[in-house]
Amino acid sequence: MRSAGAVNMDETGWRLRGSQRALWGMFTERHAIFEITASRHDDHAKALLGPSSAIVTSDRWWAYNHLPVKRRQICWSHLQRDFEFHAEGRGSDKLLGEAGLAVCRELFWAWEIYQHTGDRQELKRRVRLLQRQLKAVLREHAANHARYRQSRRFARAMLKIWPALWTFANHPGVQPTNNHAERALRGAVIYRKLSLGSQSEHGEQRIARLLSAHTTCRLQHRSLHAYLIDVLTARAAGHPAPLLT
Repeated sequence: MRSAGAVNMDETGWRLRGSQRALWGMFTERHAIFEITASRHDDHAKALLGPSSAIVTSDRWWAYNHLPVKRRQICWSHLQRDFEFHAEGRGSDKLLGEAGLAVCRELFWAWEIYQHTGDRQELKRRVRLLQRQLKAVLREHAANHARYRQSRRFARAMLKIWPALWTFANHPGVQPTNNHAERALRGAVIYRKLSLGSQSEHGEQRIARLLSAHTTCRLQHRSLHAYLIDVLTARAAGHPAPLLT
């Protein structure tokens, strides 16, 4: 996975004997790796990525800020929720939110057209128009004279990571949202709610490996049951476990 050109990453809460932990996930189109750690700090993101030079699609969580902006793609589904929050406000907040939601609608439409036509030049043309439209709005709200601090902070944060908003337009295999990671995490979240987490460190390691195998088999349209039979058969014969390549 570390040799992949692009990965999706996300994290969620976990429990160890009732105490707070974090479940990290890194995903490609065919593989998934889960790891349970002490926190959602950036050192765990760095350890999971290792020497990878992949483009990382994620939300705006600060643990990914160590990555160069050119190696990031910020999830537009999360940005849409941010703009919806601002649109429910007043004055400057409302104007920024409504303008951002208009850009989101056009961006998702441009991506849908690209998925049907495969015309990347047309996608880039549409993205350039959206860039000009959104940057003008963000600069206006990021100005020192902006009345509302919340919209000013948000606008400045967007301008700071500006290249990471548009990586998908130039790099095949990168999508404008992190929906792939969120879908891959869903099974783990349901399991956590039903099991209330882990009761030992060995249990954490075991469930992280099983979740990795389960999600990878699902992405590859393979039977997890059949794969685990192969693993146990190889173990009994003293052979290496079969790889999920």
